[in-house]
Amino acid sequence: MTIDLVSFLAQLAGNPVLVVVVLLNIGVIIVNGATDAPNAIATVVSTRAMKPRAAIMMAAICNFFGLLLVSLVSTAVATTIFSMVDFGSDSHTALVALMAAMVAIIVWGASAWYFGIPTSQSHSLIAGLTAIAVFGSFDAINWGEWMKVIYGILLSTLMGFGLGWINFRVLGRLLRHVNRQKANHAFRWAQIFSGAGVAFMHGAQDGQKFMSIFMLATMMASGLGMTTQMTLPLWLMLLCAANMGIGTAVGGERIIKSVGVSMVKLDAFQGFAASLSTFVSLMVATFGGLPVSTTHTNTTAIMGVGAARNPKAVKWSIAIDMVKTWVLTFPGCGILGFVCAKLFLLVL
Repeated sequence: MTIDLVSFLAQLAGNPVLVVVVLLNIGVIIVNGATDAPNAIATVVSTRAMKPRAAIMMAAICNFFGLLLVSLVSTAVATTIFSMVDFGSDSHTALVALMAAMVAIIVWGASAWYFGIPTSQSHSLIAGLTAIAVFGSFDAINWGEWMKVIYGILLSTLMGFGLGWINFRVLGRLLRHVNRQKANHAFRWAQIFSGAGVAFMHGAQDGQKFMSIFMLATMMASGLGMTTQMTLPLWLMLLCAANMGIGTAVGGERIIKSVGVSMVKLDAFQGFAASLSTFVSLMVATFGGLPVSTTHTNTTAIMGVGAARNPKAVKWSIAIDMVKTWVLTFPGCGILGFVCAKLFLLVL
């Protein structure tokens, strides 16, 4: 299924609940840009390859084009999210429940941003959708698609950490006879390009997740049954890309300090090793249709580089706090979404 812009606007005019869902989804995209996207360029800032505002603007632009260009080639991640749960045949109940999921994601993400904790909007989205889909039965979950979330967590953790460790070791060996100051000067430029690549792939990975919500909402408002066939329209790509870029430009600096500065201190070539690891991991996951967290992937890559250099160089207490946040996201955001859905259905 797909929908043209004129038909979409006509649906909005006749369905107030759809209007609220769309506005909330835009809000989620902006929150994602503010809380998740800055991780793409955290190492670029921490190594002083770029100043914070310049890096944030670069990330905003790369997020925009990453979402747009990759989505023209592959929509594997969007298809996974779209097919993950079945909301049933009651279109009104399903649409209200989807609205509750969006509220839960925004509240959870905004709270994490306020406290400077890099949470995962991807995990929040999956938790919210799953919670409100199981109103009637766990049969509403398409376990084949849902398991891709687990595969994504394993891939982002193991590949991010492993590639970070390997890249540091390889680069360290290649540069062992090179003056460290000259090497860092050269790798500042390399890190800027790798950071731009991570931001590009973040836009592709996370943007598709939220475009699938637009398509789900449209399908529900139309009273259509679930279908695995979905085509993302160009106008939707542009809308989501623009809002993600705005979110990154407005709210990115707080999270940068937690990931790129507080956890481990990196030189330019070490930052490049981490960013390259994140970029490769995100690219594999995106084209493989695995929903992963940019925060999760980038953090484990930084940890891998820090551990390869010296395990004591990593502030493991900060890493442990982040892991706790990730673990809490699934039950926390899920319960919040379920409660919101119950309350909304009593009113609407």
